[in-house]
Amino acid sequence: MMQAKNHGHPADERDGFRFRGGHSAIDLPATLQARLKPAPRELLKAPGDLARWLVAAGLTPTVPETTEADLALAHALREAIYALANARLSEGTDPSAAREIVNAIAANPPAIPHLSPEGTIGMIGPASALLATLAREAIYLFGSEMAGSIRQCQSPTCTLFFVDTSRSGDRRWCSMSGCGNKAKVAEFRSRKRKARTDA
Repeated sequence: MMQAKNHGHPADERDGFRFRGGHSAIDLPATLQARLKPAPRELLKAPGDLARWLVAAGLTPTVPETTEADLALAHALREAIYALANARLSEGTDPSAAREIVNAIAANPPAIPHLSPEGTIGMIGPASALLATLAREAIYLFGSEMAGSIRQCQSPTCTLFFVDTSRSGDRRWCSMSGCGNKAKVAEFRSRKRKARTDA
């Protein structure tokens, strides 16, 4: 996939979206932030938001034509991918409905791969075709050995999933600079308080 340009922002944040999953299919669920809170924050509110995400995710070099129907399709794909990832980590969860949604979206005509003069790969097509391609990538992820490397961030306030590609296979955080750093600071403060009370 084509890599999006980093315009002075952390590598895992582009155009207001978080890309901490290590795989474009796993990054799509991050477009619903604070999903377990009473008022989650929807980042894909309008077709233009979806178009921006597709470019920021590196799926296409140009802003694609995007409709309300594409936005609804993206929401369905996002929630299906989230359910499949969650089912991998939660016993007793039936992912069959989510699997059917991903398979149905993947059956749509995909985007066309395009080799740029710079030698990078981009996908060309409307948002519906890019979403079909993304659904196919999700199928290859969940149907491969890489599915065993899907993890959920261990921060109690984070719901992001990621593909653990670390050598040791024991990555705990979606981002060391985000959730990992917050956890280390909290742990340090806790030890400091405990040391004061023990003294």
